[in-house]
Amino acid sequence: MQLPIEGMTCASCVNRVTRFLRGTDGVVEAHVNLATEQATVRYDPALVGRAEIVAAVEKSGYAVRELSLEPTRPDALDAEADQLSQQRARETRRLGIEAVASLAVGLAILALMLLPFRPLPMEQLNLLFVVPATLVQFVAGWRFYVAAWRAARHLAANMSTLVVLGTTAAWLYSTVVAFQPHLVMGIGVEAMTYYDTSAVIIGLVLLGRWLESRARAQTAGAVRRLAGLQARTARIVRDGREVDVALADVQPGDLLRVRPGEKVPVDGRVVEGSSAIDESMLTGEAMPVLKGPGDDVIGATVNTTGSFLYRATRVGRDTVLAQIVRLVQEAQGSRAPIQRVADAVTGWFVPVVLVIALATLAIWLAFGPDPRVTYALVTFITVLIIACPCAMGLATPTAIMVGTGRGAEAGVLIRGGEALEQAHRVNTIIFDKTGTLTRGRPEVAELVPVGDVDEQRLLAVAAAAEQGSEHPLGAAIVQRATDQSLSLPLVSAFEALAGHGVQAVVDGEPAMVGRRELLGDHGVDVSSLSARAEQAANAARTVVYVAHAGRLLGMIAVADPVRSESAEAVAGLRRRGIEVWLVTGDEQRVARAVAEQVGIEPEQIIAGVLPVDKVEHVRRLQAEGRVVAMVGDGINDAPALAQANLGVAIGTGTDVALEASDVTLVGGDPRLVSSAISLSARTMRIIRQNLFWAFAYNVLLIPVAMGALYPFFGLLLDPILAAAAMATSSVSVILNSLRLRNVDVRPGGGRGRPEAGRYVPAPHTG
Repeated sequence: MQLPIEGMTCASCVNRVTRFLRGTDGVVEAHVNLATEQATVRYDPALVGRAEIVAAVEKSGYAVRELSLEPTRPDALDAEADQLSQQRARETRRLGIEAVASLAVGLAILALMLLPFRPLPMEQLNLLFVVPATLVQFVAGWRFYVAAWRAARHLAANMSTLVVLGTTAAWLYSTVVAFQPHLVMGIGVEAMTYYDTSAVIIGLVLLGRWLESRARAQTAGAVRRLAGLQARTARIVRDGREVDVALADVQPGDLLRVRPGEKVPVDGRVVEGSSAIDESMLTGEAMPVLKGPGDDVIGATVNTTGSFLYRATRVGRDTVLAQIVRLVQEAQGSRAPIQRVADAVTGWFVPVVLVIALATLAIWLAFGPDPRVTYALVTFITVLIIACPCAMGLATPTAIMVGTGRGAEAGVLIRGGEALEQAHRVNTIIFDKTGTLTRGRPEVAELVPVGDVDEQRLLAVAAAAEQGSEHPLGAAIVQRATDQSLSLPLVSAFEALAGHGVQAVVDGEPAMVGRRELLGDHGVDVSSLSARAEQAANAARTVVYVAHAGRLLGMIAVADPVRSESAEAVAGLRRRGIEVWLVTGDEQRVARAVAEQVGIEPEQIIAGVLPVDKVEHVRRLQAEGRVVAMVGDGINDAPALAQANLGVAIGTGTDVALEASDVTLVGGDPRLVSSAISLSARTMRIIRQNLFWAFAYNVLLIPVAMGALYPFFGLLLDPILAAAAMATSSVSVILNSLRLRNVDVRPGGGRGRPEAGRYVPAPHTG
């Protein structure tokens, strides 16, 4: 469950909400993200409900932003994004207005104070300043008081506490001076007011919040763009008529028409017609993919050329697009392990700053030069303002938001911050073969008839016998016959023989399709094809023999073709210094043939293994001190994916294995493994830069704010400059994270060409 949180301003706010959520009975895990202003909560519904979780947030001193949205609506995905976007846009506008008004008041007061010829005596000007300065303090600054009070009720402090203490001290002192100047002058202190300081500080903090809000909107752009991809309407075919309806009215099983240039409304399967579909917005593949009857299509992709009919299979929150958006939202709301560094600091940071500020006040009052009250007040305010830990709270989540969002746009779905941080450490990668380095769909590679038998008769008899088979090899033979529009003979008495093949009666005569042992048991000699069968086996092809009416017709070699991208994927990983292994359940000869095609060394092949054996191989490599990634199809490789330091699932089309892995590669291009590692490395570099400058900012400037430079150079940091520096530090962290938006993680620069049902890259030119 995800909850939008109101009122968080810094890392200490995040820590507080997280602590209260995790302390709630029934909550399994909770992550709170300052950049997205959301809490991601995993909980046991038998022990706790949404109301109790919301109450925990409120007890922490913050509120949950409620959305007036029916969660069951099929179009809720886009509506939720729109509503959150509108709420945040209103808040951004309000911040901008309040910031401009506060700065205008503060600068006007400062200008009047600095005029060489004042229109009124200073005592009267001070009284004139009271009303606008008070409006700024308690209208524009009211949000700080509310947040500080929420924290104070629970004996806590946050960034708003620092702002309230600093600006209230300046406002209160100035008000005393304005109405009772003799009290100040009586102790030998000049009757100066600091209304300009309190107003400008509030204005600058609000300006910083406004800039942060605008920048955060850019970091969250990936989710908005993904949610906005879905179509608004669909064309349903009912009783032979085409009717345009709202997307919310589409149900599974509906027959839909898609014309050239239109978006595919929901997920489904083509039943009539064909076209090329642009899936780049979801898979990162630049070239359209040809689709025909029986092929799956994904909602929100774009039809380019032809018109087709398809049957809706998944709608609303069950679509691939909705799954991807949920995964990206969860990833953006997660924390990377490196975030613990900032969390450990911010947990005690604000209380320590309060102690330092009070100590600074006391030292200047006791030992400072005259006017010591003025110096003490200025340094006290400056320490409180300069020490805001906003930048530390934004350093990690903003980079994770942009990095995971950028990956999603290229077809690399990263489950969370931990996976993002782990990926760049991988030094050993294990590839499964079937469906990973190969397409996972067997195809007829070779037809070898004997005697006077031609290829069409060989294929027709085999396809007829295999029509009742569910084996992938049989499906490949039937598909080849269908592609050639062959007319198949009549079949009866079909029988599948597990591990051997099939037998049937074709045109009234017995037919067999299967291994040499099956035909040998029925007196059919296949020795004339031994040499061709050996060649096929060495080329990683599976051979089946075909006999009819007691006579050998020939053999059919079926292969699971190696993806044309696989060799480039392996070469790219090896250039990174990563060791690449092939682990497969196929026999050694087949594994060697595939490994040779993709560039994997013979000594790094493990063949003939069961899924449990793959797990043991992962463990063995880990025991050698390696950081291991397992790349598989996310189904039978699930145990090995779970054991590996990083599990990478190949998702093809609508088969997005979100639950089986740390990283899912939509579209099935194995080159995206290298893209995920590259994205991880760049994101972690940005996070380290953010954390360094966030820590350095506070470490360097707090002593300056205390007056460390005054004994040597007579310099004090102005509170207004401190507010500006604080706002700048937060915005700079966000802007640094936004640099990740320029990273292009698509393999091959998006070049490629379409083939039936798949994407094949253009030849690599170096």
